[in-house]
Amino acid sequence: MKYRTIGTDPATRREVSVLALGAMLFGSRTDEETSFAVLDRYVEAGGTFIDTSDNYAFWEDGGQGGQSEELLGRWRRSRGVGDEIVIATKLGARPLAPGTSYVDNAEGLSAKVIRESAERSRERLGVSKLDLLYAHIEDHEVPLQETVEGFGELVAEGTVGLLGVSNHAVWRVERARALAAAAGLPGYEVLQYAHSHLRPRTDVPDPLFPDGSLGHAGADLLSYLRAEPGLTLVAYSPLLKGAYTHPDRLPADFDHSGTPARLKALTEVAKETGATVNQVVLSWQAGGDLPIVPLVGMSSVAQLEENLAAMDLELTEEQRARLDSAY
Repeated sequence: MKYRTIGTDPATRREVSVLALGAMLFGSRTDEETSFAVLDRYVEAGGTFIDTSDNYAFWEDGGQGGQSEELLGRWRRSRGVGDEIVIATKLGARPLAPGTSYVDNAEGLSAKVIRESAERSRERLGVSKLDLLYAHIEDHEVPLQETVEGFGELVAEGTVGLLGVSNHAVWRVERARALAAAAGLPGYEVLQYAHSHLRPRTDVPDPLFPDGSLGHAGADLLSYLRAEPGLTLVAYSPLLKGAYTHPDRLPADFDHSGTPARLKALTEVAKETGATVNQVVLSWQAGGDLPIVPLVGMSSVAQLEENLAAMDLELTEEQRARLDSAY
């Protein structure tokens, strides 16, 4: 396993494995026995970075979520896991009532919600401090200043370490970071966005993003990473929920003229290296010139083994150039 440092402050920065484990469906669609087996093998292989959220997985039972954090809490206690494992969680997108969703009834990012939701996450996870806490989705009703101060208070109290942000417009990320800096408060340092080798159209609206997707790492976010070396991108859905091996799962926003060329480059490099296409995607992300940590959800130990092997795959500069330039 390889590792990278997230965060810049010596008091809060952490070294994490370059392959992060997504626990979204643990405790719901993925049963406890399987979830524990995946977690155990991940840690045995040197994995130290696990991702969850306070709303995972509300859509599975029409509730409000919390199953994933609760399972991770049970796993931690049963295995005696301490702070050697970094568990990241998110708040802001938990539905306020069963049967609703983050689109129409999200908890939001008020100072009150940040404090209360973080406390509930600590209880479910069984920890006194959240290693990394994300603002999950935008809240247009609460002033950014209030959100920044709400997160900053928890860091000052020692109940949160690093701060992160997901699914926000880049301008809002930068504005929040500027407000934090001006107030002498910690700002977002870890950015979690969807990112893979295939590039989606980002102009396709959906109920959460009426102007086009803010959840994908586009050119503006990647250039932001280049300009701010203290930031790290945690790339969720790097394997497009299995679409590289099951093309029928490819979302509609990837149906454009650039996709075939990038798929062709991936297939060629996979054949040259003897690796799977999935492994090439993960190696391309984790070993590139930008600080990217691929975040992969896995429902079996077999899937985990394939993904772990990707961390040992070394692509040549020529192969990387070919993957980068295909369009």
